[in-house]
Amino acid sequence: MLIIRRWFNRYFNNPQAVGLAIVLLLGFGIIIFFGRMLAPVLASLVLAYLLEGLVRKMERWGLPRLTAVALVFTLFFAALILILFALLPILTRQTAQLVEQIPSIVAAGQELLMRLPQEYPAWFSEEEIKAILQTLRSELMDFGQRILASLSLQSVVVLITFLVYLVLVPFLIFFFLKDKEVLVSWFAGYLPRERTLAASVWREVDQQIGNYIRGKFIEIFIVWLVTYATFAIMGLQFAMLLAVMVGLSVIVPYVGAAVVTLPIAAVAYFQFGLGSQFVYIMVAYAIIQALDGNVLVPILFSEVVDLHPVAIIIAILVFGGIWGFWGVFFAIPLATLTQAILKAFASLPDETEMQDTA
Repeated sequence: MLIIRRWFNRYFNNPQAVGLAIVLLLGFGIIIFFGRMLAPVLASLVLAYLLEGLVRKMERWGLPRLTAVALVFTLFFAALILILFALLPILTRQTAQLVEQIPSIVAAGQELLMRLPQEYPAWFSEEEIKAILQTLRSELMDFGQRILASLSLQSVVVLITFLVYLVLVPFLIFFFLKDKEVLVSWFAGYLPRERTLAASVWREVDQQIGNYIRGKFIEIFIVWLVTYATFAIMGLQFAMLLAVMVGLSVIVPYVGAAVVTLPIAAVAYFQFGLGSQFVYIMVAYAIIQALDGNVLVPILFSEVVDLHPVAIIIAILVFGGIWGFWGVFFAIPLATLTQAILKAFASLPDETEMQDTA
């Protein structure tokens, strides 16, 4: 009991610790209970974080904040229009073409599997391959039926949600950038007065979150551009669609790259077979992934606290399970925030230390 009492007095008899706990409970409670309703606000905050770095640079160049915000927002809106009217139609067309070819791709995969008992009789039997194919067919049919059902039921909802995002998100981004100081002061007025420890944690994490968001968007763009150029030069079908998938896969460290490998290998095999061109494409893709993980990521995220791969995977599983896509996207900064909170609590003086000091 003495140990428990000392632990409680150390962490919950300290006004700073109580203030930090209240701020954390308030933030997590809002996101857990109102996260879906506030999804446009979360998306706008992420993009505002992304653009804040450009606004600050222009302010350092001597531009007033309102002028810098207007210029950065105009560039952002132009890029958004370009994506909607240039990139989206290409992705839609290539997705439809890929869906049409899925039966042929599956048939080619079945043919490859059926050759395994003949080429490697010691490892595979014909009955095992047939059982595997039957399982795959049933799983694909169930998956396809679920997709069709979800699309037929939610297509209108998805369209309305997209239109709402299209209107609300740019509006919110502009005012988040324009009235940043006003909004921060207003929000701080409702927080506990004893929040020095919480403020120190936030100062430590704030810069890292901003660097992470900007670095992640830069990483997505570079990986997408390099992958598209590589696949287009090598003549791979659906180069733009696959490149976008590869670019977005960096949102989920380690796991994303492994998952995206499957459609790339399937398309390359269907188009070229198991020839030299297939090998070249897979080697090129492996080189892109290696350069991303060993060169690009260390450069972009040098100011973000290094985390062990096991910690990153655990953070993806935990926060992704709680908040879905946003939990996965913010897994690394949330893990960094958790680490900073633990360090802050660990730095609190012990009851015995305070008595010795007195």
